[in-house]
Amino acid sequence: MDKLTIVKIGGNIIDDEQKLKDFIKSFSGISGKKILIHGGGKLATRLAETMGVEQQMVDGRRITDAETLKIVTMVYAGYINKNIVAALQANGCNAIGLSGADGNAIAAHKRTHASIDYGFVGDVDAVNVTLVHALLQQELAIVFAPITHDNNGLLLNTNADTIAQEIAKGMSGTYDVSLIYSFEKAGVLLDANDDSTVINEINPAYYSELKTTGKIFAGMLPKLDNAFAAINSGVKKVIIGKAEQLPLLTEGKAGTTIIA
Repeated sequence: MDKLTIVKIGGNIIDDEQKLKDFIKSFSGISGKKILIHGGGKLATRLAETMGVEQQMVDGRRITDAETLKIVTMVYAGYINKNIVAALQANGCNAIGLSGADGNAIAAHKRTHASIDYGFVGDVDAVNVTLVHALLQQELAIVFAPITHDNNGLLLNTNADTIAQEIAKGMSGTYDVSLIYSFEKAGVLLDANDDSTVINEINPAYYSELKTTGKIFAGMLPKLDNAFAAINSGVKKVIIGKAEQLPLLTEGKAGTTIIA
């Protein structure tokens, strides 16, 4: 079974020109087949402010009204996605950038919630495994923007961590998949402000204990939920850690490893 490395890069890295440049160099150096999923960083928020489009967040998730959808599509699937692809090409890594609508790559439905209207936010229904596999066979690195579609002409803003997990799950029947969540912290931390408190390994029982006792930063919980969903669906390895340590993360020598 071929090895496939799937890396999700956090918004704070995208916002830092030098860190992004270093990260892309490291990602280009990963051997074998690879996929990169990116979020949006602060650019969409800054652009929305410039255009006078008020932004609402609930539990760290953006409420996506019609005007915000236009902005995030332009920023995520346009400017950020193509700049990452161009930077990968400059590092000798042949890449293709996609949204979920391209090639019907990621189909989703509009999120429904009993009390919150998230607007044009999507929850993933299906990943086009055949398409992804065909592109990987062309020795292309695939760069996914967190924009999906509903097969009825509607684009949807979708959580990039979730997209990474869904792609990892979808490809785990064909490849030996490692999923890496890379962001600005050294891993899952007992103290959110102290990188030396990184937890090396988390299994389901320990995760349950950490949640019950409130020992980990609440913003990390969705990432961990995604990580365990991936592990429980056949993904071989999930690691959460610092983008600057990507070479070590790919070898399992840094960050937090999620185990079944």
